[in-house]
Amino acid sequence: MKEGTIGIVGLGLMGGSLGIALKKISPDLKIVGLDHNADHAAQALELHLIDTVANTIDAITACDVVFLTIPVDSIIAVAQQIKNLDEYCTVIDLGSTKEKISHAIPSHLRKNFITAHPMTGTEKFGPAAATEGLYTDKVVVLCDMEMSGVHQQEVAKRIFTQIGMKLVFMGSKEHDRHAAFISHMPHALSFSLANSVMQQEDRNNIIALAGGGFRDMSRIAKSSPSMWEDIFRQNKINVLQAIKAFETELDKCRTMVEKEDWKALNSWMHEANKLHHILS
Repeated sequence: MKEGTIGIVGLGLMGGSLGIALKKISPDLKIVGLDHNADHAAQALELHLIDTVANTIDAITACDVVFLTIPVDSIIAVAQQIKNLDEYCTVIDLGSTKEKISHAIPSHLRKNFITAHPMTGTEKFGPAAATEGLYTDKVVVLCDMEMSGVHQQEVAKRIFTQIGMKLVFMGSKEHDRHAAFISHMPHALSFSLANSVMQQEDRNNIIALAGGGFRDMSRIAKSSPSMWEDIFRQNKINVLQAIKAFETELDKCRTMVEKEDWKALNSWMHEANKLHHILS
């Protein structure tokens, strides 16, 4: 890796795991971390996710490359706080929404920025959640690349490739629509499932009867509410469209069960089975 110093703003699951991945490909790389939570910064240092802690945005932006691994609203706020950047500095945000971020970056800094979304993660958060291999063999979507500088494009593509990611390119508007269906709606459904069960069942029954299927579907309901509030807010229109599409399918299921149209229900479930073939 040509870059000597990399800054990571946000030292939780994504930022901490990124530190592990970067150290693996280049042990001599200096990684500087910044987090609004002082305990998280200290923990990241103790876990060797970073090499040193910065205290200000100005200190972080002195790095060759800066990753913003923070909630999507915070990414926009930080972008507004940055005063000046070296023309060769590359700032890469890893937010789960892209259009509002892409267009909120100050125009005089836009060429320094790469708007990216690694399609990876877990329901856990904080430095202790950082794990080796989180990015390996996963897709990263790089958006609105024509708005970024040539140098920054090459830096981002090189780093993501070196940590084992598969590159996909698309516009930020297109990304947000796809992400609403494939990532954001499933989180809304998981939160809804968890709340509906807790309102109908007591703790003992949940513990006694919850099997693998329920645990799998409700797992991501453990995700950070603050982070997902920001995502739903930024991608509101697409999320609502995705929820409406789901409601249409759920209504079909309810109608078939009500009418005892078991043949149609069986056919409908066979259609759903096809998703497994696409993903496998």
